[in-house]
Amino acid sequence: MIEIKRSAEDYLEMILMLTQEKGYARSIDVAAELNVTKPSVSHAVKRLRENGYLTMDADNSLHLTESGREIAERMYQRHQLLTRFLTALGVDETTAREDACKMEHDLSDESFAAICKHAEERGLA
Repeated sequence: MIEIKRSAEDYLEMILMLTQEKGYARSIDVAAELNVTKPSVSHAVKRLRENGYLTMDADNSLHLTESGREIAERMYQRHQLLTRFLTALGVDETTAREDACKMEHDLSDESFAAICKHAEERGLA
């Protein structure tokens, strides 16, 4: 898999989440959810489009390409499992979500697989 920046992973993940929640994702929604400026999103969307991770249709809705969806789903899966794992350890929900967001990008595949196995054995997966 091609290495992409953490911010790009965050944008792709948010587009996936918005699409699942609302049925569509627009730049303005991404900006609001990530608490960034519209120009920041415009710049990121331009780069993600150039790199083949998303497309934009005539009504400015953002759509993940196959490669963009793979990255977004990977990040989202990590985020969800790490949040559940941390809350099971006693971390409050808000902190667990924030920490999971940080961890999802930097955690090695080996460590994530071990956490998945541990979580599955305890019914958290």
